[in-house]
Amino acid sequence: MPAPIRFLHLTDLHISDPAVPDPELSTDTLAALDEAIARIAAMDPAPAFVVISGDLTNRGDAESYRLLAGRLSRIAVPVFLAMGNHDDRAAFHAELLGQPGNARYAHDGLAGGAHVIVLDSQQPGRIGGRLEEDQFAFLEAALARHPDVPKIVVCHHPPAHSAEEELIWHSLDWESTARLGAALQGRAEGLLCGHVHVPRVSHWHGLPVVVGNGLHNLIDPMVLDGMRIMETVGFTLCTLRPSGLTAEFVTFPHRDRELAHLPMEVVRSFV
Repeated sequence: MPAPIRFLHLTDLHISDPAVPDPELSTDTLAALDEAIARIAAMDPAPAFVVISGDLTNRGDAESYRLLAGRLSRIAVPVFLAMGNHDDRAAFHAELLGQPGNARYAHDGLAGGAHVIVLDSQQPGRIGGRLEEDQFAFLEAALARHPDVPKIVVCHHPPAHSAEEELIWHSLDWESTARLGAALQGRAEGLLCGHVHVPRVSHWHGLPVVVGNGLHNLIDPMVLDGMRIMETVGFTLCTLRPSGLTAEFVTFPHRDRELAHLPMEVVRSFV
């Protein structure tokens, strides 16, 4: 029987260069990332790889990507990065990949006995996500590679629960959601996402969808009349076995105070 594959899922880093004032940053995300990296370094055995599912920076500026690149160089295992709605593709390509470019960033690779497939759901200028035709073409080609290796798919925006229920900015659009569900059914072991700052697991078309907590803040799911924003941050410890995917949410201690409480009319106005 194959050995379990242990890996980490980080999301929503929202790194911001401390030299530039950032009023939209509600916590010390750089300190949270440093704590996460220290925890990764202390793991024995080390994780097989790390997935970071988007919103790498808060403003998409070159300085913050440069800062992030230095932090990521401290992680001694493979790292897979996705684009989020807060990211800027040109700055990401220049500072993280070391090359000019502004294309959607989809990629895949083998690590620790798993095949990781990363999609780009960013819509520049919008909060919600969408997978364009080139992403589905990439996904189909990637799913056909390494047919005997278990597959983990990564996308910043989670699929929508339903066409009527989801807030317009909260997820992938309904068309992308339906196409992604059809493409992945029976062909992957898990879908890792971020974006909503609510740690959760959904059973979707027979596939576990794991939304990580993130390193910026947490939205309290018990509050239905608005948005209660908490300081809580952390990451997800994932274990992939022949029987399926396990996700364990790890929160960092002493980070549980309320940061804000937005009324529902404000929440619904996000576009």
